[in-house]
This record gives sequence, structure tokens and C-alpha cells, in this order.
Amino acid sequence: MQSPARTALSVAFSMALSLGLALVHPAAAQAAPQHAKGAGKAAASQPAADIYYAGRPDAMLLAAEIAEHHGLPREWVESMLGQARFLPQVPRLVTPPARGFVKNWTVYRSRFVEPIRIRAGVDFWRAHREALERAERQFGVPAEIIVGIIGVETIYGRQMGNFRVMDALATLSLDFPRAHPRAQARTEYFRGELAQMLLTAYRSGIDPFSIRGSYAGAMGMGQFMPTSWDKWAVDFDGDGRIDMFNSAADAIGSVANYFVGHGWQSGLPSTFAVDMQAGGQDLAALQAPDILPSFTAAQMAARGVRVLGGESYQRPLALITLENGSSGPTQYLAGTENFYAITRYNWSAFYALSVIELGQRVHEAYRAGQQASASGNP
Repeated sequence: MQSPARTALSVAFSMALSLGLALVHPAAAQAAPQHAKGAGKAAASQPAADIYYAGRPDAMLLAAEIAEHHGLPREWVESMLGQARFLPQVPRLVTPPARGFVKNWTVYRSRFVEPIRIRAGVDFWRAHREALERAERQFGVPAEIIVGIIGVETIYGRQMGNFRVMDALATLSLDFPRAHPRAQARTEYFRGELAQMLLTAYRSGIDPFSIRGSYAGAMGMGQFMPTSWDKWAVDFDGDGRIDMFNSAADAIGSVANYFVGHGWQSGLPSTFAVDMQAGGQDLAALQAPDILPSFTAAQMAARGVRVLGGESYQRPLALITLENGSSGPTQYLAGTENFYAITRYNWSAFYALSVIELGQRVHEAYRAGQQASASGNP
């Protein structure tokens, strides 16, 4: 039996097919690279000589495995996977930086918390205020966090990616770079996403090659992977289908639902400032769990990190380390379970804090505009 989310997604795909539409936002043709996750999505330039997976024995073996596991016709899966093209730029895009790369929070932040995204975010907030307020009430996720995600991911739908998702997922399933430190796990992950894409396409009766997205296979304003779309996407505008390519309301509700599904706690802050005195073994111990909340405020204080405004905070915290390279000293924060929930989109403290700060800046600019309008100032 299909889940409600899958059923609604199938309806959306089927309607698009019946109308002769590819599920691609017009702005996607202008996609450009954004960040390491691939949520934007470099514009897809196909190789000069297309290389298809039809002639690859390992591709046909994978097709047989997917067909058997999901109860799909083997010939159909083989045909679909055989039509997928190898994209040589994709393995390069998912390859980690070379050794010696210096992380720099200041530089990273400047790519996302910047005037273009802030202005676009204010316009988005004004246009979709009702949906944002409704999502905040229903899911307990602040509007500024939802706005921050959609802004970082796609600049509010302007850059949703123009790769054929089938090509991207096939490439990552069959030609993930072996030198990657997590090559085996990531290959299995993308094979699961490819299987879900094929399963959804078959049940919906659509051409899977009509779907465009990021080089990692993420789709729509919220850049959901196929399994996330299946599990967490919602019909938030009430039109009977899920369409995060063209419905901002669906994207807003789906992002909020995703966070709830990944542990968002209504009313909790995302971060606390800290008074940082830790060093040596204390600092190493606090940094060992990375961004996974593992310490109470009292335990952090015992190791030299006082949580400002949260000295009696009893829920788990993580010490967030923000290296700045040559731009300045390393910065530190205490991250809560809600900060960790944001990293379920992208395992990166830089990413999560960019989402938080972009959302805050957009909210401030939005409120300033409201106040100016109320006072009669242009």
C-alpha cells in the first residue's frame, strides 16, 4: 500500500505527464553551483559524447536487483537504467577537497548570507506569509528557519538544478568516486535513491527522465531527494498533489514536516553563545562528537565552556566549531537538538548556521519593511 505522501507525489507526476509538462521550474534553466551538497545546482552540461549505461554489466545487475527487491518489471528497469547517461562532472562535484584545504566560516557564510538572497527572501516572505505562518503553527518550525532553508538551497526556486535526475543518480550509483572516504556507504545511499526514483516513476506512469534537479538528485524548491520526497513531502496548498517545483506552499510545508521527522523540538533555540575557555584535552573531548548533541550545559562548563543564557539547560548540546582560516580566530557556539535537526539536510555546521543566519536576516528585513509601510515611509 502506498503512503499518503507517495500517493500524492504520484498524482503530481501523473498530472504533469497528462499535461505534457516536465516537472521543472522555468528558473531551473539558469541554475548555478551553490554548495557542497549540490542543492543547486550547477547547470547541467552534457558530455560531448554521451555514454549510456545500457552496455554496462554492473548497471544491468543493479537493475535486476532493484526490480527484484521492489517488485518492478525487470525489463522496464533495465530499459530505464540503460537510457541513463554517465555525467563525468558529477563524480568531480562530490569529491571532497584535497588535503590541506582550510575551512573558512567567514567565506562560506558570505556565499549565502548576502544581499541577493536577503532581498529574494523578503519577497518570498511577503508573497507566502500565510503559508509560512500556518506551517509554523502546525509544525512548530519557525518561519525564518523554513525561509533560510529554501533560500540557501535554491534562492527561493530560482536555482533548482537542470540535471536529469536519472542521469545524476545513475552516475552516483555506479561511478561514485572510489577515493571518497565514504565511497561504499554513499554508493549504497544513492542506489537507494535511484530505486525510489524508479519506483515512484513506475507507479506514476511517467518518464523519469523528465525530472530535473541537482547533481546529487535533489528536486524542487526544497531540494528533496526521492526518498525524502516520498516520506516527508506534503500537499500544503490543498490542491490534491505535491509539487515543490511550482508550489511554494508545498515546499514550505514539506520542509517543516521534514524537520519534525528529524527531531525538531518546538520552542527550543537552535544555538547558544558561549564563553570559551576550554583547551587541550577538554577541548578535544568536547569536539569529539562533532555536531551530535552530547553534553549538558553543566558538563560543558566543567570543561571550560560556559553556555551563555543557558547555564541550566538540561538537554544535550554540541560544541560547534567554526574555523576561519586566515580570516580570523575560530568561533564557537553551543548547538541544540534543533541545530542538529538542520544538519539532517546537510551534515555541516557551516550549512546549518548559514540557514539560521540567512533566515534571521530575511526576517529582520521583512519586519523593517512592514514597519516602514505602517509608518507611511517608502
